[in-house]
Amino acid sequence: MRIASTNIPNEKKIAYALPYVYGIGPTLAVKILKEAGIDGNIRSKDLTEAQQDKLRAIVEKAYKTEGDLRREIMSNIKRLKDIKSYRGIRHMKHLPVRGQRTKTNSRTVRGNVRKTAVSGKKLANQKT
Repeated sequence: MRIASTNIPNEKKIAYALPYVYGIGPTLAVKILKEAGIDGNIRSKDLTEAQQDKLRAIVEKAYKTEGDLRREIMSNIKRLKDIKSYRGIRHMKHLPVRGQRTKTNSRTVRGNVRKTAVSGKKLANQKT
């Protein structure tokens, strides 16, 4: 089953399968299912064609997902960089944007690069 150009897993319950679409989280998935009148415990392979069409229509009409959402987020970040705001500068430098500390624990943004200082002592097996 495809919704918003994303393959939805067949074996999962539809309430847990919908968040595979970028821009739909668990809360929004429950809200969409309630709006469509579909039980969240049904497996996505057991949905009828009418139910699938109803879900597709709701998601595509009412919510911004996948490519459109990614494009909007990228344009927002680009705007922040262009006006040289504090947040834009943090994005440019690949540092945490939302006020987190950077002395330790900023591995997500900076990548898992661990640079440790080496002592000045030479190893015993090295020529001097």
